[in-house]
Amino acid sequence: MTRKRWIADKVSGNRAALVGDHARHLAQVLRAQVGQEFEISAVGEVRSGRIVSVQPERVEFELGEAVQQKSSFGIIAVISIFKFDRMEWAIEKCTELGVARIVPMIAARTETHLASASAKRVERWRRIAHQASEQARRISLPEVENPRKLKDTLSMTADQRIILSEIEDRVMLKDAILAQSRSLLLAFGPEGGWKEEELTAFEMGGWRSASLGGTILRAETAVIAAVAIATSALHS
Repeated sequence: MTRKRWIADKVSGNRAALVGDHARHLAQVLRAQVGQEFEISAVGEVRSGRIVSVQPERVEFELGEAVQQKSSFGIIAVISIFKFDRMEWAIEKCTELGVARIVPMIAARTETHLASASAKRVERWRRIAHQASEQARRISLPEVENPRKLKDTLSMTADQRIILSEIEDRVMLKDAILAQSRSLLLAFGPEGGWKEEELTAFEMGGWRSASLGGTILRAETAVIAAVAIATSALHS
């Protein structure tokens, strides 16, 4: 049986701890006991961990040897905010696929009520990413940032920066990705797509446009398809 993996909330030397809701689930729902062993994701690596203390709000582990190291490359997904139920699904799947950072963006066609409410959704998005990380046995959590505007996105840096565009008809994403890249930024438009002035701003900022094909995909489908393609390309 595969050993359950937890992502530590706190790490100090050879000790790690789960706290708050995270600890309550392990202590009260799963009835954790001193001496049980799990895998613990801590500071970029997975280590064996043995429970040494169980309290309702804190479960402590003694850390042992490392069993897995964090990958050296990362994908950053800039996702223009769309309907929250589908946005949550995209965040969950991006997490499962190994995205390093998720950056919600307020685009020109982001619906006004979604833009105004987005800051209050960030903690929920982070919880979803946390749960998906443990389910997917990730080594570390993806960083889910506070919402940005376009001007704050254009200056983001990476080895490669690609904007997914429905009007691009020459370059496919799979052909645009350089396999030697250690970091990759992917920017996704909202429902209704990018405005012309946004595409121009990305181009002027040095971003490259790429396509996922001739069909028009829903926003969340485009995010998941592109991340899967990029992950495969960077691992090849």
